Amino acid sequence: MIVRKTHRYSFLILPTIYFLDSLLIFLFLYQFHLKHLLLHFIILNAVWFIISYFTKFYEIYRNTKPAEIISKTIKQVLIFDLSIISFFHLLSITQSNRFLIKELLILNFSLLTFKLLIYVLLKYYRAKGGNVRTFTIVGYNEETKKFKDILDARVDYGYKFDSFFGQGSDDKIEGDYNQLIPYLKRNPVDVIFCSLKECSDEQIKNIIIYADDHFMSVKFIPDNKEILGKDLKIDYFEYFPILSLNKSPLDKPVNKIIKRIFDILFSLIIILTLLWWLIPLIGLIIKLESKGPILFKQKRNGINYKPFECYKFRSMRPNDLADIKQVSKNDNRVTKFGKLLRQTSLDELPQFLNVFKGDMSVVGPRPHMVKENERFLKRIDKFMGRHYVKPGITGLAQVKGYRGEVKTDDDIINRLKYDLFYIENWSLWLDIKIILFTVYNIIRGDEKAY
Repeated sequence: MIVRKTHRYSFLILPTIYFLDSLLIFLFLYQFHLKHLLLHFIILNAVWFIISYFTKFYEIYRNTKPAEIISKTIKQVLIFDLSIISFFHLLSITQSNRFLIKELLILNFSLLTFKLLIYVLLKYYRAKGGNVRTFTIVGYNEETKKFKDILDARVDYGYKFDSFFGQGSDDKIEGDYNQLIPYLKRNPVDVIFCSLKECSDEQIKNIIIYADDHFMSVKFIPDNKEILGKDLKIDYFEYFPILSLNKSPLDKPVNKIIKRIFDILFSLIIILTLLWWLIPLIGLIIKLESKGPILFKQKRNGINYKPFECYKFRSMRPNDLADIKQVSKNDNRVTKFGKLLRQTSLDELPQFLNVFKGDMSVVGPRPHMVKENERFLKRIDKFMGRHYVKPGITGLAQVKGYRGEVKTDDDIINRLKYDLFYIENWSLWLDIKIILFTVYNIIRGDEKAY
């Protein structure tokens, strides 16, 4: 059983900030008594978030300094001011320059004040024990002790010490490296700080694999070692440099928003143009050919290994093996019409309902049956890493030929390599390319579609 620590209210922080920023923009526009207020608000709100992507406006972390927040806010509002002025000019919105400048100054001051206020409140909230992240340190030496002292002193960072692991006789040490993973199984933490001076490459690799499989963050106290070719960034806790492991561009809140907006729009287009008439038509044919429901619903594991109900058009006769046995070539459970659905991938179309609901994404690692996941999890290193993002209707592994039945370990290992590459190198353009290749493969035909 995979257990992930939950923080009941932390997930509300960013959405609340986004909402309040949008509210300030709406109140700004409201002063101009515009005829199409809602439309103008939607456009300018979109412009705001696009600008924030490039200015990294929302990339504020526990150890971010006030000067950096002020710098990002000034950059963000100046570009946004120019966008508003251009927008008003293009639409010939007639307002006195004095009034416009006055309202812009009020907006800018409000945004900066709000940003700093949120920063102060979060610091205060963490200092009082809220939004706390527990951590363990692997490696016990003068450097790691100093680092722990910094985090203990800076309670506003919101880190709570759990344990040391390393060599020595100090009573602060929970055990040596060999006792780390057994301890974490009993006492999961949020963050593992790992001293590169104390750990071998093999030990670092094992820590990363375990952390990926149990949704923990890994950060490194650096020396001159390389870290398995991973994407790293440097954070500073006062004067102390810490290397952070970037698992995916989707760690950035703005990228999550962009991907979610794309998913909603894309799935809505499919639902409104295809599914509304295809479901009754295909459903009628399915019903005429065999008894059973139109949609086949199956438990699958999604983001953070959370189970969800995945939808497909039913392509098989009802049977007791549906949840434990993969479909194979010439499988006698598949109906004649079901074979056509599978060959054209039409059976997957109802998953756009999953995308709209938020269980899935248009592009991502394909979700497996729960039983298959449990089997692969025991045999394949880093397999849990593919659940770091939402599963997709299509994915990089599928367009590269690794779809359908898993006959050998090589099939799932190669699929996993492409899935992890996708997670670590996500971009909106990559999603679009995968969708285009998927359409091409459907038109061309895929020998593994059975």
